[in-house]
Amino acid sequence: MKTLDEKFVRRAVINWLSRKGYNLRLRERETSEHGVDIKVRHNKYPRYFLVEVKGDPDPKKVKAPHSRRESSFRTALGQIVSRMGKARYKYGLGFPESYEDRVRRRLSQAILKKLNLVILLVNNKGKVKEINWRNTKKK
Repeated sequence: MKTLDEKFVRRAVINWLSRKGYNLRLRERETSEHGVDIKVRHNKYPRYFLVEVKGDPDPKKVKAPHSRRESSFRTALGQIVSRMGKARYKYGLGFPESYEDRVRRRLSQAILKKLNLVILLVNNKGKVKEINWRNTKKK
């Protein structure tokens, strides 16, 4: 499986958000900047979407990619949870599809619903698969 870096995942998520009606001129940060990776506002109604994005670890630099994915998953979840609190905001985490098992094991339907959280999984062609509380089985 091809490793997908953060920049590739971010671009795929931005394209997906654009097709869903979100205004992309609001905020996209560079990898080295602090703050949420993507902040967009819907074009038709006042709803914001904040998305934290992580990529696959570089296999040339990491001895244990599984451990690095676990660490990245926890970091992303912590970063998005620390930004939660506004009622009209929707929250998301963008990952390569290699994170899918980890996401499904760790985030139940109840957690996704309570946090208003959406998981966006990107495949190597840039297609995004949405996981939310409605399409997740109860644990």
